[in-house]
Amino acid sequence: MKKKPSINLFLIPLFLIILQAAHGQSGTFPRLDPDPKALEYYRLGRQRDYTWAELAEISLWASGDSSASNMNRIRDTVDTLNKASDLPTSPKEKAEFILTFLHRNTLRSYSLQQTRIDTIYSNGRFNCVSSAVLYTILCAAAGINTSGVITRDHALVMAHIGGEDIDVETTNRFGFDPGNRREFHDQFGRSTGFTYVPARNYRDRQTISKIQLVSLILNNRISELERQNRYFDSVPLAIDRAALLLGDSYAAAPGTAPQETLFTDPYKDMMDRLFNYGSWLLRSNREEDCLRWAVTASAKYPDEVRWQEIIMAAVNNRTARLIRGNNPAEARNFLEAQKTLLTETNYKQLDTTILDAELLRSANQIRTAADGDTAVAAIVQAQTDGRIAERRGAELLTFAVQRTASILSAAPARDWRAAITYLENAVERFGANREFEQALRTYRGNLVADYHNRFAAEWNKRNYEAAERILNEALAEFPNERQLLADKDIVNRHHSR
Repeated sequence: MKKKPSINLFLIPLFLIILQAAHGQSGTFPRLDPDPKALEYYRLGRQRDYTWAELAEISLWASGDSSASNMNRIRDTVDTLNKASDLPTSPKEKAEFILTFLHRNTLRSYSLQQTRIDTIYSNGRFNCVSSAVLYTILCAAAGINTSGVITRDHALVMAHIGGEDIDVETTNRFGFDPGNRREFHDQFGRSTGFTYVPARNYRDRQTISKIQLVSLILNNRISELERQNRYFDSVPLAIDRAALLLGDSYAAAPGTAPQETLFTDPYKDMMDRLFNYGSWLLRSNREEDCLRWAVTASAKYPDEVRWQEIIMAAVNNRTARLIRGNNPAEARNFLEAQKTLLTETNYKQLDTTILDAELLRSANQIRTAADGDTAVAAIVQAQTDGRIAERRGAELLTFAVQRTASILSAAPARDWRAAITYLENAVERFGANREFEQALRTYRGNLVADYHNRFAAEWNKRNYEAAERILNEALAEFPNERQLLADKDIVNRHHSR
């Protein structure tokens, strides 16, 4: 007999990062507007170069703690530096002195994830970004111009002195102009795990502005939140970073950095975090929240293709779960409620999936021939309307017909002939297939066995005339059946005695 067809559910490939946990209650979403300070800092940098104090303030804001006490600590560091009795007057020597000064007075131990400026002052721990930013602030206070430099997994500083560009690996006290310094190379890789990328390897490094370097504090904090699966908290930071670097165009001008650069497009980074939060909502089975998030966030940060992917995934996940729970009617209601959010193509795809489940459910609920006729009619209509694929329609049709035939032949009636007639009509209407032919052989075999058993029962009771009448009726319908022909031989031998 035909095996019950499975429900045709489909999976949507997603570019999104799937998360296990995050913050935020149902219906409460991350902040979507940037901190006004981000836009204020952007406009300030467009008017003129940032002062060291402004860089310090922005760095503390990016670190998440811009309290006056932390700002005063940086001021104290600047004052101590400027009052140092051994502070050189030569700009190059001064730039090297600042690095040594920091490691002697402030920087205590390297910590890969410690990107915040305020934390440096609380425990002395630093990483490449936080040490580079603090060095940049002190250089600005000393009148030394610098830029940031990034490699694929690291950050450093470049000091511009007298027409010379000098690398400064701020994570190491010997990192000033590190190219040929043995003591630097002996310590640097061992303590940080990074490899120094010299300036001549220009394809593996990129020079960035001071504010871009500071923005890496936010970027690293976002990455740390991602490692903790806290995408709810990462969204506002990504928005702030985009506003800090792009100003009022943070929500309207994607593609602000070439895709090939090491410094990734802050707009793209921001959008990825918006979508990643939606991905967490999906993982948490919060499809309705995800849909509300898509509607709310897409109004401010449009991206027709990617938001449609999120919406499609949310509706698909909910309807698929309802279908697996044998609730296609609820799945249908949910789909219709979200129809205006879906593209026509995506709606049709989900409609087909739910229709498939509805038709299969109808076939599974066949209890009478009338139920079978209703189920078959619905499948045929779906095929005619083009709402299900021809091959899938044939599979469902075969299942419904065979189920109806099995109901007709079920105990206590065991009406094999009714099942045979029903199947023969189906073959005439829809054409033969292997499943129909196998079912017909089975039911015909059962009817032959039924004839034989009736014949044998009468023959054993010596009701020879009744037995022969049953056998002749069977042979008229099945003249070539081996069992009936063997029974006929028994009758013939009896008559020849």
